[in-house]
Formats: sequence, structure tokens, C-alpha cells
Amino acid sequence: MGAAFKRFCARFCCCCCFSDDESEEEKEPLISPDTLEYFDREAKKRREQEQNLWSEPGDPSHSERDDDRILYNLIQNRNQTRRGSLAHRRLSVDIEGMRDLRREVRDKWKMILENLGFMAEAESLLTVSASASYDRMKNASASRTLLHTLHSETSIFNTREAPPERYLFILDRLIYLDAAEDFLAKARRFYPKRDTDDEDEDNPLAVNLPLLLARVNRTMNREGSDDEDKMLDEEDGSGREEDNF
Repeated sequence: MGAAFKRFCARFCCCCCFSDDESEEEKEPLISPDTLEYFDREAKKRREQEQNLWSEPGDPSHSERDDDRILYNLIQNRNQTRRGSLAHRRLSVDIEGMRDLRREVRDKWKMILENLGFMAEAESLLTVSASASYDRMKNASASRTLLHTLHSETSIFNTREAPPERYLFILDRLIYLDAAEDFLAKARRFYPKRDTDDEDEDNPLAVNLPLLLARVNRTMNREGSDDEDKMLDEEDGSGREEDNF
């Protein structure tokens, strides 16, 4: 059946001129459910990376670094608590606090990159996916040296803990673009090393990881106790109602 005849039937005929087989073929989805599920899974991974900015992006378990492990545990604990409960709200505050700290560091890097002229490329240069591999780095040793220098000689990182490994991949790209030394010079200028960096109380954005972990455990224990007390109260109430009858 020619394409012209099909168009004629579709426009002027009140009956269906197409065979059942052709109709069924047209109803078949262009993309299989498995493919859609794959795309959805990959999009979820990208959103997670953008939200959490994992310090060790190539670690799928998020357990190799203390800060990643604590953030991951916070998220998992929140998923297991009742939405709207006190524990859920407290966990959300802690999660967003850690995310905000990571976003601020990323924003510092973005500002320097844009100052160097990478206005359109800054987002791409700062994007590090979960598939990032040290084996693919062209200047791994030089990148690590630069990362250590940035951490020890500037305040571009808001913590005295080891700097996030994700920035190794970004420095590797800057070395390839012959812009790493310029980036270091700008970082020294815009974010000079402060004498008070070694004192946590002088840095309101610093995260006390052990204290945060202890708070998570206390919150979860308190939530569990509240749920048990509520169940006991409900049982006592039902028992009293039965006695009244």
C-alpha cells in the first residue's frame, strides 16, 4: 500500500484502510521499557551526583571517605524514617548542611574558572561522573600535587580534612588546557590562606563529622523510642476501651 494512498484514506475515507498488522505495528512503542528504565536510572545517577557532589565519585558504595560515608548514611536513615517526623526533619537539615558546604566549594571553583575566561565551559569542566577513572587521567601525579597545594596554601576548601578527590579530575583537565597554574594563582589571590583555618570554631561552615554521626545515631534511637511509646499508648488505649465494654 503506497504512502500516497494511505494519506488519501486518512483524509477522505470514513473506514479504516489499514490492515490490523499495520495498526499493531504503529501502536508498538519506539523505545522499549528496558531502554526507558536504563535512561531513567542514568538520569537518577546524574541528579544524585549533582545533589551530593561525592568526594570520591568513583566509589559506588560511598564508604571509602568519612564525609561520603556519613552523608550516604544520613540519606539512607532519612529514607527509613517517617516523612514529617522530627527525625526526618533533623536528618534533612544535616543532609542539606553537608550539601551546601560542598556546593560552596564548587561555586568557588566555578567563579575562578569564569574569571579565567571559561564562561561557557565552567559547568562541563566541573562535572565529574561516577565513571571517572584514575587510569584515564593524563596528569595524575601533577594533579595531586596541585590539589595538595590548593588545600595547604589557600582557603578554597572549607575544611582541614583531606580535599575531595573529585577535584583531581578537574585539575587534570586544567593541566591539559594549560590553565592549572593560572587557576592556582587566582585561588591564592581570591581565597588566601587564613591563620584561623586550623580552628574549627572560626569556620562556621566546617562540619564536625564525628559529632554529626553521633547526632544521627541519637536521632534514630529517639525516633525508635517514640514509635514504641506510641504503639504502647495505642495498645493501652484499646485495652481500656475493651474494659469499658
